[in-house]
Amino acid sequence: MTFQEMINQDKPVLVDFFATWCGPCNMMTPILEDLKKRTGELADIIKIDIDKNPQAASTWQVRGVPTLLLFKKGQLLWRQSGVVPVHELEKLINANQ
Repeated sequence: MTFQEMINQDKPVLVDFFATWCGPCNMMTPILEDLKKRTGELADIIKIDIDKNPQAASTWQVRGVPTLLLFKKGQLLWRQSGVVPVHELEKLINANQ
């Protein structure tokens, strides 16, 4: 499945643009794992390494990491850079069902 196919789904898709050398990005990993437990099949969570996928980062104008984007049916609904608490992400996903 391509990136475009993934973000075109009917359910929310949270995309985490990250880098392995980024401290705050590493802090997001357990937050996203917790989020997946809380939301289950309500949303998909995708991690994209900007060093391995510079084209995707460029396409979405990711300037810093971590940057989180929420898509639904191919539309960008929300975007934020930095570490985001799990309760905020859970509220965001529930609000975009």
